[in-house]
Amino acid sequence: MPATDTTGQPTTRQPTTDTTGQPTTRRPNIMVIVSDDHGYADRSILGVQDDVSTPAMDRLAAQGVSYSNAYVTAPICSPSRAGLAAGCYQQRWGARWFTDSEICPPQVPTIAELLRGEGYATGYFGKVHYGTEHSGDRGTPPQHGYDESFYGLAGESMGRLNYMHHSEESVQDYGEAAFPMAVQPLWNGEEPQELEGFLTDAIGERTRQFVADHADTPFLATVAFNAVHNFCWQLPAEELEKRGLPAYGDWNPGAGEYIDWYDGAISPHLENGRAYYLAQLELMDAQIGLILDQLDELGLAEDTLVIYLTDNGGSTCNYGVNLPLRGTKYTLWEGGVRVPFLLRWPGHVTAGETRAGLTSAMDIVPTALAAAGADPAVHAHCDGLDLLAAAPATPDAATETGADGTPTTASGGGHEVLHWDCGWQWSVRKGDWKLHWAEPDSPVAQAIRDVEHAEPGSGYFLCNLADDPAETTNLHGTEPIVAAELTALHDAWAASIAGGRSLSAAGRD
Repeated sequence: MPATDTTGQPTTRQPTTDTTGQPTTRRPNIMVIVSDDHGYADRSILGVQDDVSTPAMDRLAAQGVSYSNAYVTAPICSPSRAGLAAGCYQQRWGARWFTDSEICPPQVPTIAELLRGEGYATGYFGKVHYGTEHSGDRGTPPQHGYDESFYGLAGESMGRLNYMHHSEESVQDYGEAAFPMAVQPLWNGEEPQELEGFLTDAIGERTRQFVADHADTPFLATVAFNAVHNFCWQLPAEELEKRGLPAYGDWNPGAGEYIDWYDGAISPHLENGRAYYLAQLELMDAQIGLILDQLDELGLAEDTLVIYLTDNGGSTCNYGVNLPLRGTKYTLWEGGVRVPFLLRWPGHVTAGETRAGLTSAMDIVPTALAAAGADPAVHAHCDGLDLLAAAPATPDAATETGADGTPTTASGGGHEVLHWDCGWQWSVRKGDWKLHWAEPDSPVAQAIRDVEHAEPGSGYFLCNLADDPAETTNLHGTEPIVAAELTALHDAWAASIAGGRSLSAAGRD
């Protein structure tokens, strides 16, 4: 428990000192904050969208490093979250799309299992969606390394959690709509827990309680907000009133078929859709701000490595904006897989820097383990890189200036090549070149066009992202040598995934 003063309030933590009075090295806390479907352009520090206000995220960017070429491993949440949790390409255990995604198998350790092995307290708070997990499955936080947890199983409800209702009474009240409207009870560890109230606030509160309880012990806190996934009109009544927004009802089976109702509840048909989305974004950002405030108050800010990212590209059907990138969630255009990615660790990274090297959500596991002082062999199986070793953190390393005026490390270390594979679509990026392929006449692609109003593309598409960041011009026919090189790279990667190296971790054979 944290130290308290005579009034019972937590005291400000003072750095530990050795016998000479010098601060000792303390293993940092690790906090990974994951949002859901956050649009690439939707941060106020970028100045791209003038309707956005994200002061807490802006604070992280100003006090830490922004990665301008950061990616997740899939354009949808289940396989993306599976890759993030393991620090590996999730295709290694067959997770490519909604239909086949699961968390890594037991022989592949998660970030929580690895850090718990290093003596860390571990907590998970928020949305869980690696695949089709149910209570007691490996995909639930208590079964893959988390000592404490408060979560909802989105795989039991079409990939979403209701923002306001989670109880048996709501299940009964919603009836047939309970499944798509995602009102089932949440979980506290292995026990069901009901919540009739705003989920975003509850996730923030449970996170802060965990931090307070473990202020004197290195901890991993994974904070997985449901925001800003649709359906964003599910807001507290006082927030709707304050913002002048009308209430909007969840699906009522008596009003028609679900798919018809859904089409009216997404872009471009939902009136006030962008305003609902921005409200959820601002309220999530406020909870992030409260978490950062608490770290300051407890004297833990310099002892805590904080990472923020979202699970896939912004969902334009939910009014997220990915400009200047092309595409959206579900697609392998840049807007489907390039994401906001912020890392703050005062004294260890240069405040306000932007790094342009190729970065992946898979890098979180090796970065966290390296920061914790773990033996490199512990995370040698990972496909990710240690971000703290991938690029120098000194101002001397800055060689150019980003669009917002912050110093940018031109190469920034990072990956030479990154790959994506959803089965019916794949892509590969090497340097500035990116090759994208989508199966012509794919029924999955057609379903995405029909239901989500998103265009995945068809056939090959090659572009140079330095010259064409919006992926407007297909160079596949005019750059055959580049196209052949990237195709060969991807074929070799796919072959290695299908029958390549073992994922058995040290000590877990």
